[in-house]
Amino acid sequence: MKALLLSSRPLSWINTAYPFAAAYLLTTRQLDLTFIIGTLYFLIPYNLAMYGINDVFDYESDLRNPRKGGVEGALLDPAVHRRTLIAALVTNVPFLVYLVIMGGPLSWLVLAVSVFALIAYSAPKLRFKERPFVDSLTSSTHFVSPAVFGLVVAGAHFTGALWALLAAFFLWGVASHAFGAVQDIIADREGGIGSIATVIGGKATVRLAFFTYLAAGILLLLTRWPGPLAAILMLPYAASVLPFWSITDTDAERANRGWKRFLWLNFVTGFLVTLLLIAYWVQT
Repeated sequence: MKALLLSSRPLSWINTAYPFAAAYLLTTRQLDLTFIIGTLYFLIPYNLAMYGINDVFDYESDLRNPRKGGVEGALLDPAVHRRTLIAALVTNVPFLVYLVIMGGPLSWLVLAVSVFALIAYSAPKLRFKERPFVDSLTSSTHFVSPAVFGLVVAGAHFTGALWALLAAFFLWGVASHAFGAVQDIIADREGGIGSIATVIGGKATVRLAFFTYLAAGILLLLTRWPGPLAAILMLPYAASVLPFWSITDTDAERANRGWKRFLWLNFVTGFLVTLLLIAYWVQT
């Protein structure tokens, strides 16, 4: 149980549950069973599947990664690999059955894309995490798709402003994954794993992340008030990667300091986003 808990990355649970919960609640304006079931699903089982599958099939490279074995990723003993995959399956299926029953064709499609993305990222044969640029796009899908599913299953009307918000969120996810990949350049290359960072290098990846954060901020200016205020929240992320602007691949592990700052920055940003959502709730 301790291994499963660590593998599910408790520090990151909120990153997938919150988007669904916020999207569903702001659309339906009510706390119902689907809200509860969906939030619980994207809080724990979804993360156990996403990160558990990753920890099982990344074991060889994780052995070479000094940051594995804590809150940034479990180093699962091979003895619990099979149990981890079984636990992911057993905990996911009941929730997925309910969400399918409560949805319709469009929500089924979104949910299918979401589940496929979390499997395809790490599972053998597919291994999207080893496909440069596809890795960052898939990782961002992990966090944006719960929000899209929440909107669709709640019957939201998709406006231009809403699309801009989702696009900004997606770019934030792309930038965050790309920057996170920089710290693993050495371990990934030793383990024979490709990534956006191993292909274009740490310096180029950091700069890509910087400009992608800024692009996300620009898109937020197109959202409905008080959404444009959220554009300001992209600036700390962009500033956070600046110290690594000229990082070299041989010194890539230094980016871990920025990644740890990113993890805590998410909680501050989440608090401020919540205030904006409350303001939007009152306004509408």
